[in-house]
Amino acid sequence: MVDTRVDLCGITIDNPVIPASGTFGYGYEFAELYDINCLGTFSFKGTTLDPRFGNDTPRIAECPSGMLNAVGLQNPGVNDVIREELPKLERVFHKPVMANVSGFSTDEYAEVVKRLDRSAMSDMIGWYEINISCPNVHGGGMSFGTDPKMAAEVVKAVRWMTDKPIIMKLSPNVTDVTEIARACETEGADGISLINTLMGMRFDLRTGKPLLANVTGGLSGPAVFPVALRMVYQTAKAVNIPVIGIGGVSSAEDVLEMMMAGATAVEVGAANLVDPYASRNIVRDLPAVMKKYGIDSF
Repeated sequence: MVDTRVDLCGITIDNPVIPASGTFGYGYEFAELYDINCLGTFSFKGTTLDPRFGNDTPRIAECPSGMLNAVGLQNPGVNDVIREELPKLERVFHKPVMANVSGFSTDEYAEVVKRLDRSAMSDMIGWYEINISCPNVHGGGMSFGTDPKMAAEVVKAVRWMTDKPIIMKLSPNVTDVTEIARACETEGADGISLINTLMGMRFDLRTGKPLLANVTGGLSGPAVFPVALRMVYQTAKAVNIPVIGIGGVSSAEDVLEMMMAGATAVEVGAANLVDPYASRNIVRDLPAVMKKYGIDSF
């Protein structure tokens, strides 16, 4: 028998397969289809301080080997997540969950983590995944995830609010992602997850206008897998904290490649939108694929 368990920032999970934020809702929707406790864990929908409707529609555009999305962090806000979403999840998921946190200022990131960490539902949360790809409206629209100093400031602010592991989710839309990863590690981040989506766009040939109302969107799916693999490889060599590989993962073989590149765990994103059973199937297939390639454990 192979051993699929991994240690993610001090917490042992049954396998390294983690549905990515934004593709798995708050979990209980998928629990209607299968027992989601087969997963290592999952990262729930990006949560902000206040409710967000998100961007105008259309928000999704298909493209070869992937998709573009410009959803815009639609979510009910942290108070409703605590009051409504997590109690529903607690009834169907009996493992630590990864809380994905988004914000538009350093203070907002810190406040969302503070409210989650001090809530009655905090025992459900194993890790905080901090998405630093959002615009910093307090700093002229610059993204936190493209500036090492600003990324470090977010880590520092969030670190004051919790003793739980902090995993920083980084953007691929930078020249050197390892510089940002190292800055996060220096300020106390416990892990790095990458990559978020690559910026892209499509046009409607009939109208001559962009397919997305937001004009540009994030490219995900198999098309980004080689880029994600390269960035995971570089980052894993640059830091001494766990790296979670994300980007185009759609099979157990892809999981193994990510692990060979240095990932401790792997998130599955767009594949969940194509096939709601994708993550379950990867978990199911993983032992046989490990055995095929002579891997007894991670």
